[in-house]
Amino acid sequence: MQSIPVDTSRLGVLRCAIAPEAKISNPETQEVKKDRDGNPVFTVAVTVRQDRRRISVIEIAVTGEPKGIEEGQIVKVTGLTAFMWAMGDRHGVSFRADAITPVHGSTPAHGKGGAA
Repeated sequence: MQSIPVDTSRLGVLRCAIAPEAKISNPETQEVKKDRDGNPVFTVAVTVRQDRRRISVIEIAVTGEPKGIEEGQIVKVTGLTAFMWAMGDRHGVSFRADAITPVHGSTPAHGKGGAA
């Protein structure tokens, strides 16, 4: 599997779309996927918006549960890598990061009170 480092500084604003969830490796048993060291793997759906244009959503896998991340909050993604994959007739790109952390001072997009 080919891995490609991603320069997150060129991705514009990264915002949490779906809060961290445990990645399930077996839907029948609900077994949580583990990394090589036996640590649980979580996924976070992140919106990527460049140059005020169209928004893309990517799911990023990360070892361990990212703390303090809420939907709508701006996040920092460290060590993002893209992986090309193929299984039979299916193919795509998956993403993995060393860490996903909240950007301090940012508030979720849906807000709590407050005017625009």
